[in-house]
Formats: sequence, C-alpha cells, structure tokens
Amino acid sequence: MDYNSEFKIGNKMIGINHPTYFIADIASNHDGDLERAKQLIWLCKEAGADAVKFQHFKAEKIVSDYGFKNLNQSSHQANWEKSVFDVFKDYEFNRNWNEVLKEEAKKANIEFFTTPYDVEAVEEIDSLVQAYKIGSGDISWIEFIEYVANKKKPLLIASGASDFYDVERVMEKLMPINKNLVLMQCNTNYTGSLENFKYINLNVLKTYATMYPNLILGLSDHTPGHATVLGAITLGARVVEKHFTDDNNRIGPDHPFSMNPTSWREMVDRSRELEYALGNGVKKVEDNEIETAVVQRRGIYLTVDKNIGHKITEGDFECLRPAPKGIYLPYEVNEILGKVLTKKKNRNEPLNKGDLI
Repeated sequence: MDYNSEFKIGNKMIGINHPTYFIADIASNHDGDLERAKQLIWLCKEAGADAVKFQHFKAEKIVSDYGFKNLNQSSHQANWEKSVFDVFKDYEFNRNWNEVLKEEAKKANIEFFTTPYDVEAVEEIDSLVQAYKIGSGDISWIEFIEYVANKKKPLLIASGASDFYDVERVMEKLMPINKNLVLMQCNTNYTGSLENFKYINLNVLKTYATMYPNLILGLSDHTPGHATVLGAITLGARVVEKHFTDDNNRIGPDHPFSMNPTSWREMVDRSRELEYALGNGVKKVEDNEIETAVVQRRGIYLTVDKNIGHKITEGDFECLRPAPKGIYLPYEVNEILGKVLTKKKNRNEPLNKGDLI
C-alpha cells in the first residue's frame, strides 16, 4: 500500500475510524471583501466545519479570455453576465490576505487551507497551510499536482468530470511522492439543480475502495442539502467539502449552490448521528439492549407441575418471554429432552440450568 490509511490535518485525525472531516469552501464567496472573509471564517466554525478553504487563483493564470470568448458552451458559465475572464478577475483572492486570514482562522480554532491554481500561489501560501486541495479541473495537470504533492502535506484530489483513466494516472504519479492522500468523488456541475442528483454516482466510492483499499475517500459536492453527504459517509467517505456562504441570494458565481450556516449545521448534526449509527460492524448485543435481550427473548417454562425425577418430554414446556440469565433457551431444547429433574418444579416456572441431570 503506497499511501496512509490515516493521518492528521492540523490536530485532527482523518481516516475511516475517525469522524468525518468537514471542509467549508468559501471559494469566491468572500466577494472581494476582507472583512467579509473574516466573518465567514467564524460562521464556518460556528456551523461545525473542521476547516475553512479558499481558492487561490488569478484570472490570467487560470483561464484564457480568448479561449472562452471563442468557445461555444452551455455550462453554468454561459449564463454569467460578464465574460468568464472578468468574473474570475472580480473574484480573485487577494494574496495580501494570506497571513491575516490564517491568523483569523487560528483565532476561530479552525484549519485554514486552499486550492491553489498556480505555482506562485503555492509558494506564497505554503508556510501557512497544513493541507492542499486539487480541484477537479486540474486532474490532468500532472506536473502541477506533482509540484504540490512534493510539499509533503496532505493532498486532497477531486475527481469530477474525469474517468478511471484520469484517476489512475494521477494516483500512479502521486503515490511515490506523497503518502497522505484523499481521493474525492465529485460532480462538477455547479448549478445546484435537483437534476444533478442522478449524476452524483456515489457508488464510485465503492469502486475507489476496491481500487485503493484503505485509501481515505471523500466527497466534494455541490448539490442542495446533504443527502449526498449522508450517502457518501455510509459508503466510507471521511472527508466532505461543500461551498459555504452566509446568504444564498447574494450576487456571485458560488452563492446559489453553497450551503448556508443553517443548512451546514443541519448537515453536520445529521452526519454525526449517522456516524454513531454506522458503528464498527461487529454484531453483538449492544449495551443498551442488555435488558431488552431479557424481556424480548423467550425461555423455556414448564406447563405442568413436576416432581424430582421426572423425565422431560415435549409436552412439559413452552417458550415464553422473558429469558432471565440461566434459563434454558428455545434453541437448547435438545439439551433438556429426556433429562431428569433434580428438584420439584411448578407450572409456569422457568427451567433453569442446574435443574436437570
């Protein structure tokens, strides 16, 4: 196995036997306002996020203005009022904020990291972060991913708009470089439409688990609500990333499909309940069932009065609740047939271990 099955991001353990790690992706929802970015960090913490994430891109380093203007597209970006380049330009993360927001996250006691989109971003932020996320759109940019992986920090790889060949290609390159990897299922339609649920394909997580046993898995998601999150956790995901805003009605590319403080808190609370419910897979009488096992199970009771020396026959007993400790149980009937009573027993009394020879 060329990767770790658990590791830390900051002071929190990540792995199948640990609580799901929730990443609130503020992305462009800071709207270019530093004070707003600070406020969102605190809201993420209050809503139950383990980490707050930004996206370090510069328009000229991530998109070609010429390319998009000459592209006949019908994605969510086609509905933007400005050009793709101009929108990215408007929502760039101001890199002078790096240390300020890192300090704010420290005050809020929440992890701070980013999705970088160019080498300069990595170099500028590296001393301030404990982990990196690679966006789905860069899964084919192997050279850049290797560069980030060589920083030897936990690396989360989103696999939206890709196939198994893409995933295998990047994992093959990463495993010799960085052992702390998270592979995240993702669908990169950012419209927030209910129609998207049929494309989420959570069962890919089961395939990933077969391809990479014990690799930490995750979900990067843009659907409304948290149904997909609960499904992903059930299938083994232990890292979840969702966009975060304080107001879904604000103007901006990421606000409409983001979670808000109320929906985020609901997602985390329901997820924690699910984690408790999933358990460890070992079937046993649980601690809260010990009394139930007595009052709901059946034991063997005599239907007639019998004296010492009586040989038990099939007509002498019936199976009734409860089943206190020491009583013969229905599946032990062959242990009592033909055996002899060592004491007098009355009708309706239990037949206990030690009553027969």
